[in-house]
Amino acid sequence: MTIRIYGNRELKTLPGLETRPTPARVRQALFNVWQGSISGCRWLDLCSGSGAMGAEALCREAKLVIGIERSSAACDIIEQNWNKVARTSQHFQLLRGDIITRLGDLVGQQFDRIYFDPPYAGGLYQPVLAAIDRYQILAPMGEIAVEHSPDQTISTLPVDLPNLKLCRHKNYGNTSISFFEADRLTGG
Repeated sequence: MTIRIYGNRELKTLPGLETRPTPARVRQALFNVWQGSISGCRWLDLCSGSGAMGAEALCREAKLVIGIERSSAACDIIEQNWNKVARTSQHFQLLRGDIITRLGDLVGQQFDRIYFDPPYAGGLYQPVLAAIDRYQILAPMGEIAVEHSPDQTISTLPVDLPNLKLCRHKNYGNTSISFFEADRLTGG
C-alpha cells in the first residue's frame, strides 16, 4: 500500500490496520497551521506508524527528524521512506521500542515541533504528555500536535502538565488535533 505526501512523493505503508496513516487532509491542515516554522526545525514524530509526518517534515526542510515507533515492521518501512526523501544536509533517527522508555533517551534534547499520533484507545496520552513535560523535550517556542478522536477531550486529562498549556484545538472530520505549547508563565 502507498500514500502520497508533499511534492507528490509516494511512501510505502504497512498493509492492514497495524498502523493507520494520518489522513492527507489532516496532514495538509497541520502543515498549513505550522507553515513557516518547519524549515530548519527539530521534529519529533511519536508513534510514527508509516513515518508520513516525519517524511513531510523532511520534505519541508526540517533539519532533524527523530521518530519513535514500537513495531519492527513499521520501523523498516519508515527507514525506507525517510531515506527516500531526506537530503544529505538533513538528519534523521528512528528509535524502536516503548515510547516512554525512548522518550527518556531524549533527555537533554529539545524539539521545535512534536507530532503525537498514538492508537486512540492505547492509554498513551497521559503518560506521554507527562513525560514530554517532565523531561522538558519541547523547546521554549515549540508546539506539540496531539492527534485524537473528536470524542476525546485531551484538555481535561487528569495529568499535571506544569510546563505545557493547551493553545488551540482543531477538528477535521473523524480526526481532532489539540495543540500544546510551552507555558511561558512557568518558564517552560
